[in-house]
Amino acid sequence: MKVLVANRGEIACRILRTLREMSIPGVAVHTDPDRDAPHVHLADEAVGLGAVDRYLSVDALIAAAKKSGATAVHPGYGFLSQSAGFVRACGAAGLAFIGPTAESMEILGDKRASRAAAERLGIPVVPGAQDADAAAADRIGYPVLLKAAGGGGGRGMRLVRTPAELKEAIDAARRESKAAFADDRLILEKYVFPARHVEVQILGDGKDAVALGERECSLQRRYQKVIEEAPASSIPEPTRRALGEAAAKLARDAKYRSAGTVEFLVGPDGSWYFLEVNTRLQVEHPVTEAVTGMDIVRRQIELLQGGALPSPVAPRGHAIEARLNAEDPYKDFLPQAGPVQMLHWPQRPGLRIDAGIREGQAVTSDYDSLLAKIVAHGADREQARRRLVEALRELVLLGTVTNQSFLIQLLESDAFRKGETYTTTLEAQTWTAPALPEAVVTAARAYIRGGGEPGSATRDVPGPWDSLGGFRVGS
Repeated sequence: MKVLVANRGEIACRILRTLREMSIPGVAVHTDPDRDAPHVHLADEAVGLGAVDRYLSVDALIAAAKKSGATAVHPGYGFLSQSAGFVRACGAAGLAFIGPTAESMEILGDKRASRAAAERLGIPVVPGAQDADAAAADRIGYPVLLKAAGGGGGRGMRLVRTPAELKEAIDAARRESKAAFADDRLILEKYVFPARHVEVQILGDGKDAVALGERECSLQRRYQKVIEEAPASSIPEPTRRALGEAAAKLARDAKYRSAGTVEFLVGPDGSWYFLEVNTRLQVEHPVTEAVTGMDIVRRQIELLQGGALPSPVAPRGHAIEARLNAEDPYKDFLPQAGPVQMLHWPQRPGLRIDAGIREGQAVTSDYDSLLAKIVAHGADREQARRRLVEALRELVLLGTVTNQSFLIQLLESDAFRKGETYTTTLEAQTWTAPALPEAVVTAARAYIRGGGEPGSATRDVPGPWDSLGGFRVGS
């Protein structure tokens, strides 16, 4: 086997590391701006794609696989990871797709089809309609949520509170859905408030399926997750079991193979509802790996090769992941760009960092703003939380604004400490930039001076410290 990784950034690096551990040759692809990116150096070989938008070109990726002699493709996450058309294109080219079959993807990856499957299996669904129109919204009752039928990741989602907002919201959601997924179909659902967003990691072998536990992903902005944890912090054991059983039932029914995630809403009264299935590897899969001890990418490859499903295991401790993004959380989360002038990742017990950047690299706004995932594992939730806060305080990233300070604020908030977080928690508050913690300044100064190691040279930092992990520093 030789695997082409059809992605970039931290997820490409993460997949390539597992391939190396399995002694499987890994092929990276890169556009012109990414020719010197970390994932290119991690791979056994790399193939250039050209223009900035070529990561989503099926023809370019198939050509790169043939050029390199790859026999399989791993899509990571993103648009192509949930494209049945891409799966079929790989099959037509003689390439194995490390993920579900096109047929399973069409059943579960499409919101309309997966909702119909859940209803047929007796799994509770959020009250809704397969077509987004005024009559359906009036019947369900406002507020309602518009969703893209053909994809996820928050694209094409709109909250509509009154009838007067509906037409404009539908038009905007269709445009965004068409651009993101080449599919402008929408579904409409009742808006559940307040609610927790809880998802279940599944693995299937095409005949049977197992649930590997749940993750809580309630802290979101614009329907994009910011902090995730496993196990979920505040749901009762009967609900936990019911979610796992429902997720596995859906996967078995669709003859699902590979890794996937079944997402649910849990209401304040303990009621729960099926939301959707992400037929791919999730950004937040490392927290499940931390508490189960499993390498989910390895399992995907083994299942493709006919390997057996693992037995479910009880979670060991608690894990929390924070997404480090190049964005300004105090200016409406605007994407940021700039050179990574200085970069120091903390090293602590129970800490894992999946990163896709290096010192000297230019962060651009051409791609997703995710730079790295900082994951802390502890004996319990509080230890994991403290380890993650300490790691974020030690992280040094100079040159571009990130959400580092915002992540610390969230993790230190009373709501997070108590486990009282909902999908509306983050956006219901006004967040202001905090004062620069002395610990961050000390860490940066120590790193500039060589980290305090004997004989180490002082680093030359170009330009003023105009940003430090999202904290305003000035000159």
